[in-house]
Amino acid sequence: QAQLVESGGGLVQAGGSLRLSCTASGLNFGSYDMAWFRQVPGKEREFVAAIDQSGLIRHYDEDLEGRFTVSRDDAKSTVFLVMDRLKPEDTAVYYCAGGLRLQTVKVPHAYEYWGQGTQVIVSS
Repeated sequence: QAQLVESGGGLVQAGGSLRLSCTASGLNFGSYDMAWFRQVPGKEREFVAAIDQSGLIRHYDEDLEGRFTVSRDDAKSTVFLVMDRLKPEDTAVYYCAGGLRLQTVKVPHAYEYWGQGTQVIVSS
């Protein structure tokens, strides 16, 4: 059974950095496009970043590009999200997701597998 497990969330002061990790098991990780989404209570899950199965194509929410960086290590079946210069409005539960041969990467319903989420809290 395929599983995605996020880690690395926590409490950080504004201006600080965090690195989130998402490790996959039970699937051929190298074949999957991977992404990060985030969600706050009462709002829809929103796209953060995606990286294709080759690792060569990356997409970012336009408001986050430049502060957030997505990468992957297929040998470790892990996708990463480095978040720099964090702001209080970055506070959310961050989810990783995986899908095959995606035509669109910014919508949640495109993804087949989801992690349980990791909480990020940025204090002002």
